[in-house]
Amino acid sequence: MEKRWICLFVENEIGVLARISGLFSSKSYNIETLTVGTTEDPTVSRMTISMISDDKTFEQIKKQLNRSVEVIKVIDYTNMAIHKKELVYFKIISCSEKDKVELFRLEKVYNYKIIDYSKNSVIIEWTETESKIDDLIALFKSMFPNRVEIARGGSVAMEAISVANR
Repeated sequence: MEKRWICLFVENEIGVLARISGLFSSKSYNIETLTVGTTEDPTVSRMTISMISDDKTFEQIKKQLNRSVEVIKVIDYTNMAIHKKELVYFKIISCSEKDKVELFRLEKVYNYKIIDYSKNSVIIEWTETESKIDDLIALFKSMFPNRVEIARGGSVAMEAISVANR
């Protein structure tokens, strides 16, 4: 079992997301993350999906997706050179002045953005790789136990133009 990444180009129509996610759920495949957005062509959407599966199951998923009428193209990103980032928001509540000073100091280290704050709370926005976000989540949970709210989006990805830029 390993983490897999797949990119789908699908028709931008009502119900396509439901049918694609239904295909996964009907076969008891679990989606880890799913991000969908319109492409440069407004009739086409790009879906980036991550999942954990074995080789056999992953091949079945790709075959079933290729048979789907709404799917234009399926790209397996798993072993491909890609650029991939994820968006996350953190809300730290019940902050002391010392907490806020530390969060502003860490902003310089991690290069996240503090986008909103009040007397007692701070909201942070960060676009980074999945593993770096996991690390910051662990840090914030240890620094601010039971005071961190997390809103995490799935990754978006695109094939690399050159291997040197990975």
